Amino acid sequence: MRNLFISPITLICMLFIVVERVINNPYGSVREWLVQTLLSLPAIIIAISFHEFAHAKVAELSGDDVPRRQGRVTLNPVAHIDPVGFFCLLFVGFGWGRPVEINPENFKKKRLDMLLVALAGVVMNVLLAFVFCGIWVLLLQKTELFAGDFGDLLYTVLQNIVVINLVLCVFNLIPVPPLDGFNVVTEIFNLRRTKVYHYAYQYGYIVLMVLILFNFTDYILTPAVNWLFRTIVSVFV
Repeated sequence: MRNLFISPITLICMLFIVVERVINNPYGSVREWLVQTLLSLPAIIIAISFHEFAHAKVAELSGDDVPRRQGRVTLNPVAHIDPVGFFCLLFVGFGWGRPVEINPENFKKKRLDMLLVALAGVVMNVLLAFVFCGIWVLLLQKTELFAGDFGDLLYTVLQNIVVINLVLCVFNLIPVPPLDGFNVVTEIFNLRRTKVYHYAYQYGYIVLMVLILFNFTDYILTPAVNWLFRTIVSVFV
C-alpha cells in the first residue's frame, strides 16, 4: 500500500484514535497493556516483513528490478518497517509497512502483474497464519510446553502471530486507497484511467481514517478475522 497517511488530517485522526484506544483500554492496567503490547511485537515484525517482501519478490519475478535495487527483496525487517505505520499497528490496532516501489512499465503483462503484486502481501499473510496456526495447534498437544509462565508467553506469541497476520490481510483487502484491496479492484475492473480512480486516490485516505475513527472497520475486521481463524484452526483439529 502507498504511504499516503502522513498528512495533518491523518495525524489528527490518528491522535483521536490513540486517545480512544487509551480511554477504552481493555486490559485494565498499564502494566498488563504494556505486556500484551510487547508480546505482539514478534507478530507485527513478522507480518509486516513478510507482507512487503512478498510484494517485492512478486514484482521482481514479474520483471521489475526496482525492488531489488532498493534492497526490498529481503526478509530483513529494517528494510520494511515504516516508523509511523509500525507505531500505529502497535498502539492503534492498524498500520502499514514501508511501501514497495514498483515500475509497472517493467512488467511483462501489466494488469495481470499489477494484480499479482497487489495480492502478494495478503496471500503471504494468510500463508503465515496457516503455518503458525499449525505450529500452535501441534504444540498445544504437547501440554508440557505450555506449563508455567514460559508456556503462557509462548501460547500468546504464537496466537498473536496468527491473529495479526489475519488482521493485516483483511484490513489490506478493504477496497479503499491506499490499501491493497483498492489496487486489486483497480486491476480487475481496469479503473486506472478513470476519474473514479483519481478521485478515490485523492480522497480515499480521508475515507479510510473516518472508517477507522468511528470503528466501521471493526464491523469488517472482527467477523472476518474470527471466521478465518476458526476455519484455519479447523484444518488442524
